[in-house]
Amino acid sequence: MKKFGFAIFMLFLVLTLVVTACGKSNDEGNDNKVNNGAASGNTSGSEKIKITMVNSKSEIQPQLVAAADAFTKANPTISIEVLVTGGSQSPFEKVSTLYAAGTPATLNMMDAGDIVKFKDRAVDLSNEKWVADLAQPNQIDGKTLAFPFAIEGYGFIYNKAVLDKAVGGIFDPKTVSSTKALEELFQKIQSSGAAPLIIGSMDWSLGNHFLPIAYATQSGTDVVTFLDGLKAGTVKLKDNAQFNGLMDTFDVMKKYNMGSKSPMTVTYEASAAAVAKGEAGITFNGNWMMPEIQKSNQTTEFGFIPVPVSNDANDKNNHSIAIGATKQIFIDKDKSTEQQQAAAKKFLEWLVYDPAGQDFLVNKAGVIPAFKNITLEPKDSLPKAIKAYNNAGNAIPFGGNYVPGDHWKVLGTSMQKYLVGKEDKAALANDVENYWKHLK
Repeated sequence: MKKFGFAIFMLFLVLTLVVTACGKSNDEGNDNKVNNGAASGNTSGSEKIKITMVNSKSEIQPQLVAAADAFTKANPTISIEVLVTGGSQSPFEKVSTLYAAGTPATLNMMDAGDIVKFKDRAVDLSNEKWVADLAQPNQIDGKTLAFPFAIEGYGFIYNKAVLDKAVGGIFDPKTVSSTKALEELFQKIQSSGAAPLIIGSMDWSLGNHFLPIAYATQSGTDVVTFLDGLKAGTVKLKDNAQFNGLMDTFDVMKKYNMGSKSPMTVTYEASAAAVAKGEAGITFNGNWMMPEIQKSNQTTEFGFIPVPVSNDANDKNNHSIAIGATKQIFIDKDKSTEQQQAAAKKFLEWLVYDPAGQDFLVNKAGVIPAFKNITLEPKDSLPKAIKAYNNAGNAIPFGGNYVPGDHWKVLGTSMQKYLVGKEDKAALANDVENYWKHLK
């Protein structure tokens, strides 16, 4: 019995090993097939090339998802998953986190100033078809490493109906050519029964949009040179006319702020709704606010007033809007396969040349394309106004394009302190100087 039992046991063991080996071999073959399919972009059968995209314009997330779906319908072998950045997370933090986890997105939409930090991870796009159609060169170290998603601008957004009533006729934004003229307009709006303006408390708005107006309006120098001076410690803001002028304007804004009793509770959504409904005549923000405004008002016309930095009515800065190629997209080359990179390039080309892609950019996302071949005119009043300022040559650099990824959090917090009266102008100037001097 023992020998017979042992023989049976040995036979069972051999059969088990054979079956296990066969199963393992088949599993490995299947695994290799799946992995190779993903790595090589094999699209035979039902397999697709899947790419991911970080979207740092959360206000157009639904529209971008719909555009990705439309692209997939036209290109069934490619699928795009759109990852949106959170309200408290900067694009730089989002993309950095994905790289640290070893799972970077294929397409990464970032603030223009952050692209240089990822230049060694970015696919060289210099030979792409759309480069020849760029309205302006978009290079780093002589190469096109990113796709300019939009031309955008910001300033004082105004409700035309409210301001027409306030001035007793047709409001002309050219009449606001100084800080004094701005205050006079606020007084007229107040007398008409509406709040003059509402200040959104968002750190990204105060830190990356409002404050950099001081960087962009310097006399006799460009933005980069001025920031180099801050880094070197040679620029003293207490003596800087543009910084002081800008903060004088902010003081006037604080004086007439609809949300002055609780300024830090004024959200992006609340500021947009107040102006949309005519409760306030003006807010500070960019043309990207149009979709949020339209949630409350789809019929009224809105426009832009430049932010004055002096009481000199002849100062060109007082007649100019901050405009630039803001959000830019780079393609990852570290983890993305050649097939995924090719799929990503195809999507970018679709945005520029396919009618559906152009319609998304101009009509759905409400942005001004950075490409000469796109002739669609914006249908909404805010992008129309930005385009008009740009075409007239009344533009200053989009200062936020020149700042590091943490600028809006660090100095946005300082601006919030100034907004609520916890810092004075000297303390704010000190914060700004220390930020740049200690920049890593």
